[in-house]
Amino acid sequence: MIRLVFVFALLVPLGLSAQERVVNVYNWTDYIDPDAIKRFEAETGIHVRYDVYDSLETLEAKLLAGRSGYDVVVPTSEPTFSRLIGAGALAPLDRAKLPHAAGLDPDLMRRVETSDPANRYGVIYLWGTIGFGTIPDKIRALAPDAPLDSWRLLFDPDNARRIAPCGISILDSSIDVIPSVLHYLGRDPNSTKPADLDAVEKSLMAIRPWVRTFATAGAVNAVASGETCLAFSYSGDMVQARARAEEAGQGLRVHYTAPHEGAQLWFDMLALPKDAPHPAEALAFIDFLLRPDVMAGITNTVRYANAVPASRSQIRPDVANDPDIYPSPEQMARFFTITAVPQAAERARTRMWARFKAGR
Repeated sequence: MIRLVFVFALLVPLGLSAQERVVNVYNWTDYIDPDAIKRFEAETGIHVRYDVYDSLETLEAKLLAGRSGYDVVVPTSEPTFSRLIGAGALAPLDRAKLPHAAGLDPDLMRRVETSDPANRYGVIYLWGTIGFGTIPDKIRALAPDAPLDSWRLLFDPDNARRIAPCGISILDSSIDVIPSVLHYLGRDPNSTKPADLDAVEKSLMAIRPWVRTFATAGAVNAVASGETCLAFSYSGDMVQARARAEEAGQGLRVHYTAPHEGAQLWFDMLALPKDAPHPAEALAFIDFLLRPDVMAGITNTVRYANAVPASRSQIRPDVANDPDIYPSPEQMARFFTITAVPQAAERARTRMWARFKAGR
């Protein structure tokens, strides 16, 4: 789910007294409005300890090991969230303590039920798609006929070869890349068939010589600065890159595209580890985040869509009306979600990904 770290002071002094209430939060980098943290502390008197990660693998390893010390975590619905539920690593949410959860979009919450039946273990924080961040002028100068709105922009080796001089970056996450390649190939994004995984590996190896970097957190600045002209990345990150390029005033135009063939739709969930040391404070923090005014501030800051419809009137028009952030119903109909795959299939995917990154 990306994000450069907000470098703001952790909002908890060391050496808290036993009477002071705290909540320990573990979230993606560059993925919250700092003012929301300050407002929560001011309104509740609960101090926030805030740590960040930049990969689902890191989050999952910490929670499966137990005793993470975190009270609120933000796993992506698939596969991490559903795997954590299956492993018994998360606690069911007490909905009586989450009155603002009633304001969540019911259609989006229904989509998450494939990962969390009856929505027992999580509520949607932010959501988006996986697609391409591009600098169209640079790409057209090298490959004028390359389709900017298609997966073929990257997965056609001839296009990748021509575009390579201006920089190609791919998410450093097999979890996020493999389903999209399967979809591009006309296969089930959740397939565990060895033949389908072989087809994915063949497609990825065909473009491997032209991939400059594997990046998660660093993709935003790489695109915004013009270092990379094609990034397979998260929607919100590339919308952030577009905004940073505009702010720089160097005439660099960045665009995000969810390919017309269909793109992966993901949801980042607010959840409680089973052994959370401060569950009451965690629920207070989650409910605070679900307030329309707070969610509007978060979306305005990070440029990812939220699932609280009542927040839309408080979101800046340039964000609320941006189809790259809030896709049209026609686009939503083409998006797909994924499910967790069995452990054996996950190991096979991990081994294949290692071979792809190594280029052999």
